[in-house]
Amino acid sequence: MTASAAQRAPITLDGKIAIVTGASRGIGRGIAEVIAGAGATTVIVARTKEALEEVARDVTAAGGRCEAVVADVTQPEDMTRMAETTLERHGRIDVLCHNVGIYPATPLEELPLDEWELVLRTNLTGTFLAVKACLPAMKRRHYGRIVLTGSITGAHVGYPGLSHYAGTKAGMIGFMRTAAVELAAHGITLNAVEPGSIRTEALGGLGQDAIATMQRVIPLGMLGEPEDVGNAALFLASDAARFITGQSIVVDGGQILPELPL
Repeated sequence: MTASAAQRAPITLDGKIAIVTGASRGIGRGIAEVIAGAGATTVIVARTKEALEEVARDVTAAGGRCEAVVADVTQPEDMTRMAETTLERHGRIDVLCHNVGIYPATPLEELPLDEWELVLRTNLTGTFLAVKACLPAMKRRHYGRIVLTGSITGAHVGYPGLSHYAGTKAGMIGFMRTAAVELAAHGITLNAVEPGSIRTEALGGLGQDAIATMQRVIPLGMLGEPEDVGNAALFLASDAARFITGQSIVVDGGQILPELPL
């Protein structure tokens, strides 16, 4: 591809094989819908079979190509199986969008070690395991696009009760930068999206007053939608971003910008 052709590269994933973890709901589902809508055959991954199959049906009904693999990102053998199943079905892995993350809220002084370790194992070790499982296939073809879902929490701001979550999300960005340097020689890019306040099922029980308060601190005056994160991930997963690696895109409506509360 010439430089001029690369500059005109459309944002499409036609013919690509993509894995999206944590895709049974929320941001992960939004990413999967966008990735499949851009033409990729999308392998969605989570622990809950019924929820995954529902997403796969909905994406397929909308015209995408989508299939489910039940797996737990904290288990090395599950991540190996995820990659091997994708290879058996499709022969390659072009894209990994790793989205899994948990965020139980517990004040630091009350935070038990087992909860701390669960969040680290799920969010940070799970990232390592998912990425490592896909590397052999990507290296063989000298091609790969890896996109991690980070957060503004940890990398840019703090939130009471989420010290473990913030630590893992900041850690993901450090992992991304160093891994991106290692993988560049193999034609693999590694980037991240960092969402702010996104309208997902997790916000459903907060009530309108709480949501209105959240919206007031966002300069654009609204919550983001899962597809907003998906669109940023799509760009980084596409060949339009072929010369970008080790970087993150904040998707927060300007939430981290004000010097003082709005």
